[in-house]
Amino acid sequence: MNTPLLDKISQLNRIGMALSAQTDISKLLCEILTSAQQLTGADGGTFYRVLNGSQLSFDVVQNTSLNIAMGGSHPTHVPFPPMQLRQADGTENLSAIASYVANKGETVNIEDIYFAEEFDFSGALKFDQTVNYRTKSMLTVPLKNVDQEVIGVLQLINSTDEEGNVIPFSDESESLAKSLASQASVALINRQLIEEHKSLFESFTKLVADAIDKKSPYTGKHCQRVPVITMMIAEAANNVNSGPLKDFYMNDTEKFELETAAWLHDCGKLTTPDYVMDKSTKLETKYDRIELLKTRLTLKAYQNLLQTNDTSPEAFDFQRKAYQAIFEQLKRINSNEFLTDEDKLFLENLSKETYLSLDKETLPLLTEDELTNLTIPKGTLNDVEREQMQDHATMSISMLSVLPFPKELKNVPEYAGGHHERMDGQGYPNHLTREQLSIPARMMGIADIFEALSAGDRPYKKAKKLSESLRILGFLKLEGHIDPDLFDIFVEQEVYMDYAKKYLQPEQIDEVVKSEIPGYGK
Repeated sequence: MNTPLLDKISQLNRIGMALSAQTDISKLLCEILTSAQQLTGADGGTFYRVLNGSQLSFDVVQNTSLNIAMGGSHPTHVPFPPMQLRQADGTENLSAIASYVANKGETVNIEDIYFAEEFDFSGALKFDQTVNYRTKSMLTVPLKNVDQEVIGVLQLINSTDEEGNVIPFSDESESLAKSLASQASVALINRQLIEEHKSLFESFTKLVADAIDKKSPYTGKHCQRVPVITMMIAEAANNVNSGPLKDFYMNDTEKFELETAAWLHDCGKLTTPDYVMDKSTKLETKYDRIELLKTRLTLKAYQNLLQTNDTSPEAFDFQRKAYQAIFEQLKRINSNEFLTDEDKLFLENLSKETYLSLDKETLPLLTEDELTNLTIPKGTLNDVEREQMQDHATMSISMLSVLPFPKELKNVPEYAGGHHERMDGQGYPNHLTREQLSIPARMMGIADIFEALSAGDRPYKKAKKLSESLRILGFLKLEGHIDPDLFDIFVEQEVYMDYAKKYLQPEQIDEVVKSEIPGYGK
């Protein structure tokens, strides 16, 4: 075996290892074609991929002497439409050499296309006339998978000798091209499988997020938007070159891990009772029990009339108005977010009143459970329901921890489960402090809160102005709720505005004066 051939084989081995290590398909395609040109001395070439078994896609086109580099990882897109593998009547397209190789799975080596009559080279000839080029020798090799199905075609043109003269592709060059095609097939199939599995996994995570959003009519598109804000914050943090986070950086793999966690951050809500997630009033369970109180108050009004033996229209109207006023106050308390001292006193007094049931049993107008719920000081959830709601974070961690994530996704449970933790350790479920939380987990905490504050599609609350959402977020920084450094980046780089322009209602986007945001830069 001569030395040049040994060098070529050694080069082929190095190329094979390089192709196996390449993780970007667009770069991989360029490397395959470039390597084939180097091994065979080809001036130019095209890499085609089979699409759905019916078309050949021009993925990469290169020509050294013409300085052409299109497709793959090159900035210029290939302008040529896909080549059909079948004719209009359903028969195989065997006229073009690339489609012939794709259909038959055979290598074709032609010394001079101008004297080859078995194939239609009108496209190549037209190209030559347009750019003043002379296509002569052509080597076309199929790429096959383990089932011997053609998945791509490697086409090389104009092999050259050491003096730059165009020569036919030698048997040696053909053999090297076939060997490269075999290695390239393995590398391409492996990368495609990885990409397909990644795509399937991404689709599954988004399916889970969509199911959570649809589980409740009150969460809008929360699970779809938290990933958007999270990745905006991550990108902003990557751009910082001064301050506490100047050394922080996330590569593409780490970003994908964080984005996956963001999509799955609320997966534990699949176990949360629907009525707890949807509880928009204090008395709501599977229905709003305020209507029960209305019935009891109506019954109480009639019983008062009977006790006084006064059934005149005036007496009836007096009782009706009195209990209607009580009911209206109960309705207001039931739907208000905050409970006042006056409301609490009103409820305590009302809980002492009774009515007579149909079976003559004396019962309280307000049951103990109704009183407990109506006296919730803030929001609509009682202590038990709040624990059930907060338990979704624990369940997210539990559900995600049992999944066999690969090493590049090993932090997904930690990132997803930490979005309700606080920097002062007063959050849930694990009461972690800032030092115990990773920076990506802290990003998700800000994203989760900001989405909830700024959401304009929640039926239970009025959409907040952008400045109001940032004001509340600023107070949360001062209270030790969110990460101060990430919050400053969020404001400084105006991440909020990039998000607002795409996802907030136009009337929500008002003027933001950074210096007036509580806690910013302090």
